[in-house]
Amino acid sequence: MKPNESSTDRAVRGVVAVVALIAAFLVSGPLRIVLFVVAAIMAVTAAVGFCPIYRILGVGTRK
Repeated sequence: MKPNESSTDRAVRGVVAVVALIAAFLVSGPLRIVLFVVAAIMAVTAAVGFCPIYRILGVGTRK
């Protein structure tokens, strides 16, 4: 897996992960599960620096 995210992209994903995690603790029902999943995906892609959707679409933010 070759990294395809810039440092800015990774930072934004990290912030989105934290916000989604906080929101997940504040809501209930099915939305809570969705927010936990979003937080997990954003955190993993931020940590690894690779986004599979970017690869499929041929997009990359890393120079």
